Amino acid sequence: MVVNSKIVLLNGNVILENEIVSKNIYICNGKIVEISSRKPNDETYFIDAKGMYVSPGFIDVHTHGRGGCDTMYDNYEDLNTITKYAVKSGTTSFLPTTITMPVEDIKKAVENVAINMDKVEGAKILGVHIEGPFFCEKYKGAQPSEFMIPPSIENFGAIVGRHIDIVKKISLAPELDGSERLIEFLINQGIIVSMAHTNATYDEAKKVIDMGVNSGTHTFNAMSPLNHRNPGVVGAVLENDDVYAELILDGVLVSYPAARILLKAKGVDKLVLITDSLEAAGLGDGEFKLANHALFVNDGVATLSDGTLAGSVLGMNDAVRNAIENLPVTMCEAVKMASKTPAESIGLKNTGQIKEGFQADIVLFDEDINVKMTMVDGVVKYSENFEI
Repeated sequence: MVVNSKIVLLNGNVILENEIVSKNIYICNGKIVEISSRKPNDETYFIDAKGMYVSPGFIDVHTHGRGGCDTMYDNYEDLNTITKYAVKSGTTSFLPTTITMPVEDIKKAVENVAINMDKVEGAKILGVHIEGPFFCEKYKGAQPSEFMIPPSIENFGAIVGRHIDIVKKISLAPELDGSERLIEFLINQGIIVSMAHTNATYDEAKKVIDMGVNSGTHTFNAMSPLNHRNPGVVGAVLENDDVYAELILDGVLVSYPAARILLKAKGVDKLVLITDSLEAAGLGDGEFKLANHALFVNDGVATLSDGTLAGSVLGMNDAVRNAIENLPVTMCEAVKMASKTPAESIGLKNTGQIKEGFQADIVLFDEDINVKMTMVDGVVKYSENFEI
């Protein structure tokens, strides 16, 4: 780890919002203070990024775990390990994401994040994403249905306890009795609400979008599909310009043709690349766990014992690479869907771009999107075979 108050990144191919430029990036006290061709003079530390792309750090708003650890394992060591594995794939900040489990288990996971989010050593924790337990049985996916409960302000309060301030996003089924009252409460609290594991009709989805719901969770997966007579949640997400669409871009959970259709409807400003990663991410094939289920990873595809697809083992750099190779996007656009767009989707300011005054959350990768260095708030947190 390298800690300096003043750093210069030299000679890199800097990925700005709409262009790639050969510039130097000046960093001071964790912020980008200058982007220019000026040669450094009195700066105290130099990193030569020649031949590398210099990108804003990736922001993962939906990830359960990585490196053998899960958000539901309510201790510092597991949470810290997730952050240290995250930077290896270029993620500089993220939302640890819960899963449908007993209320007390989710509460412990939220409390663990609240207590330890400022102590971790890798990627920054921005808050928590509550995925479940307010879901419908039909589209449960890999969520354990035996722990699903009705949506209500009281049940939400039991889950988050005194830590509502760290809840940045919640995924729920908007058609369930009690959802609308809870949604109104959550939006008034400034919490992002997303539709997930839902059998809502198009009209039901449209109604809550008009209330302020702004996102579709892992779009296409575990939601009522687009049909020419019943457009469903997918239709509502595709149609509404104000709605962000999370996308697991692995070619399995969502095929690349479907992803291209989603991109054409939403554009790069509303399409949010996520990993929805599990504890198996970063560990290769094998047998792992997901909640109270056994999880199997074969050839990079994660399933339960009955064959149900269950999240991914993607890194954010994998999602960016897949976008470049399989979607009609430029490098700048692929990076935007992994940085600026997710930042905006949860209301973050001064992050997600390489821009003067923004946080120095930066990733260096090669032409194949292999991460070589990750910097969080101007501090090098990861470096592989790269002289720093």
